[in-house]
Amino acid sequence: MSTARTGRVRAHPPAPTLLVARELELVEQRLADVLASREPRLTEISQYLIDSGGKRVRPAVMLLAFRACGGQDLADVVDAAVAIELIHSASLLHDDIIDGSSSRRGRDSALRRYGLAETLVTGDFLFGRAYQLCARFGETLIKWAVEASISLTEGEIMQGRFRRNPAVTRADYMEIVTRKTASLFEQGARTAATLAKAPTATVDAMARCGLHVGLTFQMIDDLLDVAGDQSALGKPVGIDLREGSPSLPIVLALGRDEELRRRFALPKLSEEDIHFLLDRLRHSPVMKEGHQLATEHAEHARRALLLIPDSEYRANLFWLIDQLVDRVS
Repeated sequence: MSTARTGRVRAHPPAPTLLVARELELVEQRLADVLASREPRLTEISQYLIDSGGKRVRPAVMLLAFRACGGQDLADVVDAAVAIELIHSASLLHDDIIDGSSSRRGRDSALRRYGLAETLVTGDFLFGRAYQLCARFGETLIKWAVEASISLTEGEIMQGRFRRNPAVTRADYMEIVTRKTASLFEQGARTAATLAKAPTATVDAMARCGLHVGLTFQMIDDLLDVAGDQSALGKPVGIDLREGSPSLPIVLALGRDEELRRRFALPKLSEEDIHFLLDRLRHSPVMKEGHQLATEHAEHARRALLLIPDSEYRANLFWLIDQLVDRVS
């Protein structure tokens, strides 16, 4: 293990791919099993979302954490990873309803394809399946899953409170993304380490790693919504501006750009407004500042990993963190 002159912790040599590809296949198989319903429409809508190309970063982090902590028996951790992915997926369906989104991951959203009522009920169905999986675990693990779900819903409401609100601060943003995104990563990694029967100090370290991986993941996603390539992303850029969501570059720019503040507060932005503001953000120092902030949280995640024994799985977690950061050059 070496530390670069910048202070960034580096793993010995970068891994070429995820070491838990086989385990992720088990997650996919289990997802297909639990999506089966006595009502085929619920299965259809669930599969439409689940099969739409999600990154499966949450299950990957959980499985790598489990292996890095010495876990062997996959049955429990696969079910726990599926539960976390179902909670995340259910929240996406409900998010699309709240935002009135017509697209998700480069194609029609479930809301547009199936309508509000069936999308809403399918989100409830996925939450139910997630807690059904959690029910076979001990009280502590169930509590962590519920706490993550509560944090997620609180983050959604808080984000809505600051939608199109130029008074939103960096501290507000951090609270939103901690609740809405990072909480699932944190509790997922904590659960994985616990299922691996790791000591308390290791469980705590993995939870911190998960928290900062989640923050890094969301911050980079926010930057890609401004600077990304639509064909590579598989979705339009500028979604946060269109929806008035307080993403990282927007929040950082609001305090210094009066024109952005004025237009961000408008009830609806025209396409001309969107292109103008995207160009303004791309040429603003906030993009570099945002990437630096994401890099700092990635470094916190790496440093948490130094507290667990060296292994190929720990090295793979370092590599995964690098991959998240390097999505924005």
